[in-house]
Amino acid sequence: MLIEIRNLSLKLGQSLVLEDINFSIPQKSFLSIVGPNGAGKSILIHCLLGSFAEVEKNISILNSKPLNLSPEKFGYVPQFKNFDKSFPAEAIDLVVSGLRDSWPFRITKAERALARDALEKVHALKLENRQLSTLSGGELQKVFLARALIKRRELIILDEPSTGIDTFGEADLYAILENELAENGTSIIMVTHDLEVARHHSTHVLLLNRKQIGFGEPSEVLNEESIHRAFGHLGHRHEGGHSHA
Repeated sequence: MLIEIRNLSLKLGQSLVLEDINFSIPQKSFLSIVGPNGAGKSILIHCLLGSFAEVEKNISILNSKPLNLSPEKFGYVPQFKNFDKSFPAEAIDLVVSGLRDSWPFRITKAERALARDALEKVHALKLENRQLSTLSGGELQKVFLARALIKRRELIILDEPSTGIDTFGEADLYAILENELAENGTSIIMVTHDLEVARHHSTHVLLLNRKQIGFGEPSEVLNEESIHRAFGHLGHRHEGGHSHA
């Protein structure tokens, strides 16, 4: 089983940020977590990553409790990239850190070859020797994705992965993720604000607004009634044809 969550509720301070979440999903799935701003999507991701010890008993991920999950089994692409941009590191250093789970001070020939392959996979090999401080948001997103893909994972978790990427780059991103699922059996968990992306790329959707509005196949979950319950409206169209909320 990829994830099993039972009776998950979480309070932060006086606020109930997640309430009575219940679902399970098999491995080799592509789960999109969708909902309005403040719905608890990123908080749920951090529950899966083991950030909240009080809900450990409610969660199984890859048949482990989150705090016991081996870093070898999953890659994580955060929404906000927290690191010192003045740190004199190049893109390839960040990618290789996905092999070691620490910053490399010297990269071996074998590590460089693996990092170049990962960068090529996300169409970002040209960024190999660029300083991280010079990268745009979209370029940095691709480097973090290459970091997650540098070795075979059972699971990749992404929080709003299309942030800062143009429409052409988005299409690349989802093709890369679908290819990882199809070729390597890598499960994907992705937070997205884009209902059309969730509809067309996922095997499963969790529709969330603090409470679980719906869970299941996209065609079952993303109906007008459920979207209205989650968002209070039916979404609106943005340039490029995507429906955002």
